[in-house]
Amino acid sequence: MTVLIALDQGTTSTRTVAFDKELQIIHSEQKEYPLIYPNDGWVEIEPEELMNSVYATIDPVLDACSDIIAIGITNQRETTLVWDADSGQPIYNAIVWQDRRTAEQCMQLKNDGVEENIKSKTGLLLDPYFSATKISWILDNVDGAREKADAGKLRFGTVDTFLLWQLTCGDIYKTDVTNASRTNLYNIHRKEWDAELLEIFNIPSSMLPEVHSSDSNFGTLVRGDKTIQISGVIGDQQSALVGQRCFQSGQMKATFGTGCFLMVNTGDESMQSTSGLLNTIGYGLSGKVSYALEGSIFSAGTIIQWLRDNMEFFSDSSQSINFLQASGESNGVLFVPAFTGIGAPHWNSEIRAAFYGLTRDSTKTDMVTAAFKSLIYQVIDIKEALKIDGIEINNLSIDGGMAANSMFCQLLADCLGQEVQVPSSLESTAVGAAITAGIGAHFFSIDDLQKMQSGNGTIYEPRSKVFNSNDLIEWRKLLRVLIETYN
Repeated sequence: MTVLIALDQGTTSTRTVAFDKELQIIHSEQKEYPLIYPNDGWVEIEPEELMNSVYATIDPVLDACSDIIAIGITNQRETTLVWDADSGQPIYNAIVWQDRRTAEQCMQLKNDGVEENIKSKTGLLLDPYFSATKISWILDNVDGAREKADAGKLRFGTVDTFLLWQLTCGDIYKTDVTNASRTNLYNIHRKEWDAELLEIFNIPSSMLPEVHSSDSNFGTLVRGDKTIQISGVIGDQQSALVGQRCFQSGQMKATFGTGCFLMVNTGDESMQSTSGLLNTIGYGLSGKVSYALEGSIFSAGTIIQWLRDNMEFFSDSSQSINFLQASGESNGVLFVPAFTGIGAPHWNSEIRAAFYGLTRDSTKTDMVTAAFKSLIYQVIDIKEALKIDGIEINNLSIDGGMAANSMFCQLLADCLGQEVQVPSSLESTAVGAAITAGIGAHFFSIDDLQKMQSGNGTIYEPRSKVFNSNDLIEWRKLLRVLIETYN
């Protein structure tokens, strides 16, 4: 059977998925691994654990498949690795996109007056979320790193680049335009690494990989007796945009995974947001680059994991639906999910998570419902930010693990006051990687994909008189107080 392989390297697990020519899953493997929290606001991954999860998933899938056309890689974005150019050994743990350790450096750069220049070139804000200050931190805090970097002996990569290097024993040192656009070092208009930005962050150009279109020929992967073309590399949220077939300007998706990311295709137009959203590259496919606006929510699935593992409210994440009130009523309990700060459109690195309104009558159900509602309220804030930027959302297509929670999807539709669509396959990120590889291998075109049925899925219509706007008002008041406290 003819198959496409997607290697989906996520924040807390790796999946390798085989798809047939109709993009139906025929084989899948997944391996979780732990995150490390060395200090408040710090989030890391042990690189060996990451690579072990890749090998543990990719090898069984490759063994189970024969006629493999190509493989596509999609990855957690912004997560930063720096390694020795000769040995290939990382000099520090991977610093995860959620990590906030460089908040002080970002504030200093803002005070230096460089943020507007960075924003105009990259479409991004000056925030610890992005890779540039993570690289600087490693160079300034690992013994001998700065000297080795200046001597051209260190390499930087987001996870895609690290995987390409490791899987090919250093033969491939490349990234794609979507991952490059998340570093704060890449000029998204000129489509090149920017010398002025490298000077601002004090990063040698020798550390940076070659940048290619998402559907380029990235080389070949050799595992056992198989040699496979790597013809797709794309950041995970952009991959979900492709996986949901958002090829037209104005089409939008939301992915509820470790975090939540809303992204709308803006076509050829690079739109600079005035409301705290990010202007980024949506994809580079078939010789064309499309841009996108993005709203980033740092904590989504991590909230459910925390309720499961730390609070021990339930033993399996799927059981969270049993503690979610269908009406959205949380008995006055509010939750701000800022474990590592809060993202769009507020962008505060220092704020931390908080429950408010707890009484002796408060229950697990109240707290879990409040946690789910906090996600919905952030989606509402991003929706309103998009409206300020001139983009009206009439319906929303969502994917990711949390989209399997039907009660959450219904409550999301109720609170947004609009239709929420859930595709038949929630694996839009992996599908997008397979599509990108398929286009790169000339297996199909964007026109073919737009004609291809992706399944009917489920549509949630908003119910009347469920959304309590007073709760949203109180939640925003609480958030404002916390932001003012931590400013």
